[in-house]
Amino acid sequence: MYTLDELFEISPYALEREQKHRILTDIVKNLSLVHRANCMEYRRLLGTFHMDPATVDSYEQLMMIPVRLFKEYELCSVDRKEIFKTMTSSGTSGQRVSKIFLDRKTSANQTKALVKTMEDFLGKKRRPMLILDTKAVIKNRSLFSARGAGILGFSMLGYDTTYALNENMQLDYSVVKAFLEKHQGEDLFLFGFTYIIWKHFYKELLNDGKTLNISNGILLHGGGFKKLLSEAVDNDAYKRCLEEVCGLQHIYNYYGMVEQTGSIYIECECGHLHASNFSDVIIRNPKDFSICPMGEKGMIELVSVLPTSYPGHVILTEDEGVILGEDDCPCGRKGKYFKILGRIRNAEIRGCSDTYERP
Repeated sequence: MYTLDELFEISPYALEREQKHRILTDIVKNLSLVHRANCMEYRRLLGTFHMDPATVDSYEQLMMIPVRLFKEYELCSVDRKEIFKTMTSSGTSGQRVSKIFLDRKTSANQTKALVKTMEDFLGKKRRPMLILDTKAVIKNRSLFSARGAGILGFSMLGYDTTYALNENMQLDYSVVKAFLEKHQGEDLFLFGFTYIIWKHFYKELLNDGKTLNISNGILLHGGGFKKLLSEAVDNDAYKRCLEEVCGLQHIYNYYGMVEQTGSIYIECECGHLHASNFSDVIIRNPKDFSICPMGEKGMIELVSVLPTSYPGHVILTEDEGVILGEDDCPCGRKGKYFKILGRIRNAEIRGCSDTYERP
């Protein structure tokens, strides 16, 4: 039986297909048994579909929880007294949001996995950090949105954390300039959400005719491109425009959701999203939920070894994607790499960037 602690001891993209399959099957199968014993709603679902996790040979055979179910039920596998943090998904006004309940163990494992994964891109040395957002979004530390959770989670990877936007979501050029002058010549880490960066950072610099020199920085962003489609801005155009105003050459998108915090899928130097040792992605045929062959588009299922306080270890998203390859990306990282094609028709918009409201 493999354990999560063993995964923390190896490189986050070191496992090849067969070994990773064995390890994830051990851990995720055991998680299903834990949640069956401790979450009444999950136990009822298993009974409804006549699913016994103990009998499966692969995590690919385990029951998927539709991500929307977290909006309808408060799914929890620990005593409510053990919950110290509740996270909510992003959503537009009037939408119901998911509530994700974390105990200290789950939260700690999510943090360890996030740090371990990001070290592969940033190195182990912490960098001065510029957050392209406002500090106002993280006022309540015990109950906050996916946007706030993302900011707090990634903030642990840097130091001298500085926010580029004021409480009115306006770019504070003097603050950013002072930060860059203070850390001139150092490697920097920038983080933010795709649309917020575009509207409140890039557009303000462009409209004011200002530029910045952040050529020594790495920018990680996520949250969706849907709001940028009307401006004909795709991933390549996004990178090109930001480089023009601030010299950023290392810009990486990531895919993830609050229901599986910590298990993020980061874009590599080749432009591919990667599954780390802590997670996997499966593409399902929407007609019968069979596994799609490589190169065929379908619904995205996400598997994570991290959620112990709630049954979010195997979820069916409302996104479409396609597996591009496995263990053979030119970047050298093992595991599956894939592409997001967009939201399923009629699915709710829920990305941090695409749904944000002013704090």
